[in-house]
Amino acid sequence: MNKNATLPANIDEVLIALDEIIEAELLTNSPIALFAYVYRRTTAEIKKGVEYKLFKDNERMQAFDVVFANYYIKAYRDYQQQLPISQAWKLAFDAAKEPLCIVQQITLGMNAHINLDLGVAASTMMHGKELIDLKADFMKVNSILFSLTDELQSGLGKVSKMLFLANWLGQRNDELLINFSIAKARDFSWITANRVWSAPNSEQQQRTINEIDKAVALIGNTLRFPKGWMLKSAIRLIRRFEETDMRKVVDQLKKTH
Repeated sequence: MNKNATLPANIDEVLIALDEIIEAELLTNSPIALFAYVYRRTTAEIKKGVEYKLFKDNERMQAFDVVFANYYIKAYRDYQQQLPISQAWKLAFDAAKEPLCIVQQITLGMNAHINLDLGVAASTMMHGKELIDLKADFMKVNSILFSLTDELQSGLGKVSKMLFLANWLGQRNDELLINFSIAKARDFSWITANRVWSAPNSEQQQRTINEIDKAVALIGNTLRFPKGWMLKSAIRLIRRFEETDMRKVVDQLKKTH
């Protein structure tokens, strides 16, 4: 993969870049491939939505999707070259080297990209314009992410045989791990967008982004090191019986759509 390549300029190029990330990470059996696949699946759905004209402003939505995706793609490429990146993404990428279960690996990526990147991308996209004009389509992105949850959980159940234990704990913790950022993103990421967009100058804007990044990294750490001995024990057991071949995991997820 050419890490110095220019960033994608349209959705098709985003999909190609994501395919390159997935394949590069599968070659080393890295769980980084898991979020990359889930995000590729999401991007394909957004492209379909644009083609079917499901958004209020489909042309703007195409551009927004590319801006949003490039935050992830740039973070990935910069990480590979050991360049500075956000705390949230560094935590997510570093976690690939840690003994976490599949759902934790995916959710750490979702945390960084939805809770940080989505709001920042919206602010970038609407710089000098009225942010409120984007809200309806912004929320529809969250709806698309949420709509893929059942599909994702179905696929994960095939490669993570004991994942049901998290559900057995009584508070739908499996869905909490997957949905936490999606369920809360409707408010959290829109607040992020407003905070960054309304900053009076670029210096204050960057300071605001840094503050949000720190908060999102703290959320990531709660996913990385869950509290409660029952959940910790369940996650250890879940991981013990999971598929460890990342290519097989991705292939199984592909079968569920």
